[in-house]
Amino acid sequence: MILHSLNLLQISKRNPVNATDPFTEMQQQDGTASLTHAEWLGLLIDREATSRETKRFESRMRTAKLRHVGASPEDVDYKSRRGLDKALFQQMLTGRWIKDKRNLMITGPCGVGKTWLACALAQSACRDGVTVLYKRMPRLFDELELAHGDGRFPRVFKALTKTQLLILDDWGPDRLDASQRRDLMEIVEDRYEVGSTLITSQLPIDAWHDVIGEPTFADAILDRLVHNAYRIELDGQSMRKTKLKTGDESTQN
Repeated sequence: MILHSLNLLQISKRNPVNATDPFTEMQQQDGTASLTHAEWLGLLIDREATSRETKRFESRMRTAKLRHVGASPEDVDYKSRRGLDKALFQQMLTGRWIKDKRNLMITGPCGVGKTWLACALAQSACRDGVTVLYKRMPRLFDELELAHGDGRFPRVFKALTKTQLLILDDWGPDRLDASQRRDLMEIVEDRYEVGSTLITSQLPIDAWHDVIGEPTFADAILDRLVHNAYRIELDGQSMRKTKLKTGDESTQN
């Protein structure tokens, strides 16, 4: 307790403005005047710990660059008719699959909420201290092509392989070229049993082999991605159309 208090004192000296705010706010709160010194100091330490964790969470969210930043686990729509298995999805929200270095495939037609659900899982992971990176597949391949040309490839590749959860959104339907197959193979190989990969696609998993194109690459890539993966297979009509009909603009698409 004493060492922690000394650390807080050092922080206060380095950041006098920020350090004063908690004191002032706590002094203005009802009931704090009756607290003992130890109780008051304990509350201040708890506040500091909460503040630091919040900042770390916000930093992880910025690094993740999610498409739907506001996608929250608490807001998941389990009532819409899209075949979402509530028990399975809530199991995914525990993050155990990430700790076990397993993958997750979310498939289904356009507009049923694949990307939104992926981002909700990502936010949950960020809350748990997991590093996350979101990439749309078409833009990722464009980024990798440019990185090969300007010398940034090692840095971009490291970011893709070292993050604990990599989200690859919108797999297919365009067939991969030779360079894209090689890059994807290297990413998947380096992440195998090291990190978790979440892929969303309008195509059923059975069609992914044709998207990769070359059978040898396809077998190797899919073996590393699919064999230990959980699957969430959605169906039904586009939720965008459904929400428009009901006048609800908060669609999970």
